[in-house]
Amino acid sequence: MAAADTEMYRKEKSLQLRSSSAALYNNLSVLRRPGRPLACCCAVHGPGLSLVSADADGTGFSHRQLQAKEGSMALSASLLTQAAWCVLPSRVLLVLTSQKGIQMYESDGSIMVYWHALDVTEHPPAQAVFARGIAAAGGRFICVGTSSGLVLVFDIPPKGTNITVSEVLEQHHDAITDIAAELGQAPDGAGDLVTADDAGTLCVWSTGEEFALLIKIPAFGCTCSSVKLWNGIVAAGYGNGQIRLYEAATGLLSAEVNAHARWIYALDVAPQTGKLLSGAEDSFVHVWKLSRDPDTGDVEIEHCHAECVTDTQVCGARFCDPEGNSFAVTGYDLSEIFRYSRA
Repeated sequence: MAAADTEMYRKEKSLQLRSSSAALYNNLSVLRRPGRPLACCCAVHGPGLSLVSADADGTGFSHRQLQAKEGSMALSASLLTQAAWCVLPSRVLLVLTSQKGIQMYESDGSIMVYWHALDVTEHPPAQAVFARGIAAAGGRFICVGTSSGLVLVFDIPPKGTNITVSEVLEQHHDAITDIAAELGQAPDGAGDLVTADDAGTLCVWSTGEEFALLIKIPAFGCTCSSVKLWNGIVAAGYGNGQIRLYEAATGLLSAEVNAHARWIYALDVAPQTGKLLSGAEDSFVHVWKLSRDPDTGDVEIEHCHAECVTDTQVCGARFCDPEGNSFAVTGYDLSEIFRYSRA
């Protein structure tokens, strides 16, 4: 691991949330709009989602609360497990996962366009049922993971509500934790989707009319809580505080970094620069730089910046622009989003 030029990020004005953030993996989503500063952020707390969107002139912010969708038989409020914007070429949808199912909204949260109930009967009685792990993939699909290890592939039309489950991927035996699609240029032969589970198993897929499993990277006794895919590099964050980098074409381990002292809760990649953001229970957020050696093609990682978010169990961290010049952070029990930008 090389030592990088240290980049300085400074703290900006925080965004207030209507409710505090729950201690869930990847509990922050940021909708990046080209050429605009921060557009929208959201974080989950219990059965509700706090949505903050910047006004068109950038001077103020508007708030919206969304609630977990209930099935007709619901006796108690369903808890949300994640929320994320899925950006497809034709449209942007806001996807929420919960103990009951999967909701898809127009990007501002105003109109629900689809609701998919989880089939509780497929699970053993004592097992928790939920959906978790959300990613847009392959130009017209949204993939969502479940607690039984299935990955549901939804075919999304350019407009309207005619959303269908086109495929179910059955390779994981443990609850899905996170799903990520390729954010850069995948090398030939490398997959463009990666799925991770509670046991730490990773699956790399090639998307298309039918999804094909390319590689299964075995678990090593530790949960993989967050995963990203950039330029054929799989970046995975684990419960032991490690970040591991794998080749998406071969599944070979290219680097491992003891990045955090405690459980990693979030990773993000800035697609234009290969900057990697990691946030963990140890109150630290780190910025790294991924690259490939121009001569050998080997994967390299260097450390760029460390930020201590004092007395905060970081549960969400996202870049706010494609270059990685600014990022936002949520923490357990915090009812604000911290923002940082390059000095």
